[in-house]
Amino acid sequence: MKLCFPEIEYRISVQDGFATLPNDSQIWFGGLDDKERVEKVLGMEFVTIALNETSQIPKSSRDVAVTRLAQNVTVGATGQSMRRKMFYDENPPSKGHWTYRLFIEKRDPDTKEFLADQNDYAAMQVNPEDNQENLPTEYLDTLKGLNARLQRRFLKGEFADTTENALFPEEDVDKWRVMDGVLPDMQRIVVAVDPSGSGDEDNAANDEIGICVVGLGINGIGYVLEDCAVKAGPTVWGNVATTAFDRHSADMVVAEINFGGAMVQHVIKTSRAKTPFKQVTASRGKVVRAEPFSPLFSDGRVRIVGNMALLEDELSAFSTQGYMGNGSPNRADAMIWGLTELFPGIVSPRKEPPKKVFQRQAVWAG
Repeated sequence: MKLCFPEIEYRISVQDGFATLPNDSQIWFGGLDDKERVEKVLGMEFVTIALNETSQIPKSSRDVAVTRLAQNVTVGATGQSMRRKMFYDENPPSKGHWTYRLFIEKRDPDTKEFLADQNDYAAMQVNPEDNQENLPTEYLDTLKGLNARLQRRFLKGEFADTTENALFPEEDVDKWRVMDGVLPDMQRIVVAVDPSGSGDEDNAANDEIGICVVGLGINGIGYVLEDCAVKAGPTVWGNVATTAFDRHSADMVVAEINFGGAMVQHVIKTSRAKTPFKQVTASRGKVVRAEPFSPLFSDGRVRIVGNMALLEDELSAFSTQGYMGNGSPNRADAMIWGLTELFPGIVSPRKEPPKKVFQRQAVWAG
């Protein structure tokens, strides 16, 4: 108000959460982030509603809010009724989000049928480069330095292609992302390693080593604290893993040993002699191991701290049909090993087909 309408005086009622303008119209502030706050909206009516950061709002909460667009307001100067309107803004998530279905495809997000009143829905892009006069140059440079997926969302304002039957939809990751750095005390912290088996000689040709730090808060929520993946041989990645162990005051290093358990343990112990170490063995495929953690990301029982673009790229390519990304998801695999250690009770919702075993039966005739 100070920037755009400095001449208009208004009163703020902080306790009740609304502002009153000189003509006695009011602007109310509310939340749709939990059931109780959604229920509070039901006792009110509005002529205009604006939903901020809509990618974080479930469609069910939006559906409750739209029922409150029921107020009749007559404009004194003209005697005409104000048209009821609802505004939405967001950094576009994936094309699987209900806002894409509703505003871009003009379909009902639930039934997938085309809307009968398509002209009542419109969309526009307002990107950072359209607002250069009000933004620091460094901020735009930062956005241009992001990877292609994040540039599409935060710089170009485009909806991302969605992975069919995705295990970790972007909107789930974004909804629970911790951006303020405020974390609970941790019960346990684990550094997880997904090694590739490459040697030290030619690091340029090495596969990436997944190294991820995860923690379990005293609130029972898991936090992905750091992605430390590195493209290097054992001497380097061993140092990266044990340095992360010290930096986070971790309790244990866990490592997948399919590429040689003795070698992996030797690398860790050589880098840091008394590091608590646990071997884990991949008896199931990557997707089957990842699948049980999908609902934990969905309901906020696992949250990513900050932005981890490369790890999130891998997560977004996981689907119930398999891994749809390029190469191997080493970062995500390391994260899953760490979360498995923190949530030992997690069991895969589906089993892989049993291996066929040739059996020979001996028949004796006497």
